[in-house]
Amino acid sequence: MIRPNLSEAVSKQVNAELYSAYLYLSMSAWADRKGLKGMSSWLYVQYQEESTHGLHLYRFLLDRGGTPEYWPIEKPESEWESPLALYEHVARHEAHVTALLNDIASLSMQEKDHATYQFVMWYVNEQVEEESNAETIIQRLQLIGSNSGQLLTLDAELGARVFVNPFPMTGAIPTVA
Repeated sequence: MIRPNLSEAVSKQVNAELYSAYLYLSMSAWADRKGLKGMSSWLYVQYQEESTHGLHLYRFLLDRGGTPEYWPIEKPESEWESPLALYEHVARHEAHVTALLNDIASLSMQEKDHATYQFVMWYVNEQVEEESNAETIIQRLQLIGSNSGQLLTLDAELGARVFVNPFPMTGAIPTVA
């Protein structure tokens, strides 16, 4: 059984993941409105990933005997000055999520809750990829500058990304593997 303080921390992470999904959906819409269909698609895949993460954490909480708590999901931003500004926001956001997950890992170690620690470490490791992807796109956008031809090439590359669900599914709610 998960302790109440860890149950609350995981519930808050569910909320953070659902906010992330909402943010990426907003970013996807912005990119679509700007004619950047590839970026829009890449960001929509992020939306799908974050939604799945939220459900996976929710299922873990239930499986550990925790009681999910529900807080309002904050309204995300919806306007950015440029693709570069948008991906800089992605990078800042992913760094914030990393800090939240690190806090859960630390609390799990403090509470000697090995199951929660082991579970959350998948997310901690996943964040290395999330932050690296954002930084790589930022570096490419900085190199591109105002070259619209290269921006469209990057846009096409980003559009090739597809969602791959990292968790097995049973019905609508992922099970903890």
